[in-house]
Amino acid sequence: MTSEEEVYQEHILDHYEDPFHRGHLPAATHAHEDKNPLCGDVVRIELDLDEHGKIRNAYFDGKGCVISQASASMLLEEIYGKTVEDVKQFTAAQMLDLYGPRLTPNRQKCCLLSWRVLQSAIHSPLKEK
Repeated sequence: MTSEEEVYQEHILDHYEDPFHRGHLPAATHAHEDKNPLCGDVVRIELDLDEHGKIRNAYFDGKGCVISQASASMLLEEIYGKTVEDVKQFTAAQMLDLYGPRLTPNRQKCCLLSWRVLQSAIHSPLKEK
């Protein structure tokens, strides 16, 4: 294994074992949950958007493989403080680049689950209490 692969593995395991903003967001304004039907991985993303479309806060929760859960953590860290427009412009290819190592097509679906959920979450306002 090359040193670059080792760095990627360490970075991925760090996000899996100590994820960025894993849990629930009581003040969420938007949320969405979905699963990968091929393997059963589940990711839910909860967002707190301000009136200008800026992400004030973001949390995820779910269950599944290292790839699906670590990529959710990486994605939330990447989009934290950005705008809905930034999220709309963030592509699947950029998500795969953010994750790092090349993945087989089936494993790409694990990595892209959180990206798909985020793209839906920005369009899924929660009803006011």
